[in-house]
Amino acid sequence: MSALYPLRILLFYTLLALSAFVWCLVSMLVAPLLSFRSRYRFVIQTWCRCAVWLAGSILGIRYAVRGQEHVPERPCVILAKHQSTWETFFLSAHFEPLTQVLKRELLRVPFFGWAMMLLKPIAIDRDNPKAALRQVAKQGHERLEQGIWVLIFPEGTRVPVGQPGKFSRGGTALAVNAGLPVLPIAHNAGVFWPKAGWGKRPGVIDVVIGPPMQAESDGPRAIAELNQRAEDWINAQVAELEAAARLRD
Repeated sequence: MSALYPLRILLFYTLLALSAFVWCLVSMLVAPLLSFRSRYRFVIQTWCRCAVWLAGSILGIRYAVRGQEHVPERPCVILAKHQSTWETFFLSAHFEPLTQVLKRELLRVPFFGWAMMLLKPIAIDRDNPKAALRQVAKQGHERLEQGIWVLIFPEGTRVPVGQPGKFSRGGTALAVNAGLPVLPIAHNAGVFWPKAGWGKRPGVIDVVIGPPMQAESDGPRAIAELNQRAEDWINAQVAELEAAARLRD
């Protein structure tokens, strides 16, 4: 890695922050005039593609996707591994329109939060888990009926590389109750964009989209079985991807 790489990281974050500030200001003026789908493309998809492009162009963090043929035509619940910020950018750009479960406090962030409020987020209070689960179930079902992908990171927070987190059942419960499958997604973004600190490393992030998984029945037992199946598949894929990344070093 070049001795100048830390300067590249600084440049990346500077441009990312500037682009977010400018784009949020523009979005606040333009987005209210657009339909929801056009608003999503303008506000979120365009800027997230810019963020992914900046990571590739400045930091050398690129990506390769396998399993695109598994993406169903009808939006469903996406269950994705959570290791870094990169996958939030990528998935928000790759699927549209998409909503995700996020902390309610993020909507209070000047400009960024105000722009997010225009995009039907499922903003929960993490200090009240029971109320949060009810909100995800209610609003998530509404979003799915409106033809909007629902992105859920079932681990609830970013988990360091090599440390699989416990999957909550909120996403699979939402899918089962809506009669829809879950779409599992694995990746090794944390190898190149770690959870902690500003450090980065160049390389190719591998993203694997798995076949949609459908519950065999309904009820709590079916939810638990589907959740375990998705968790096992994602963790197995992530372990393989992380091992492959180490071999390429």
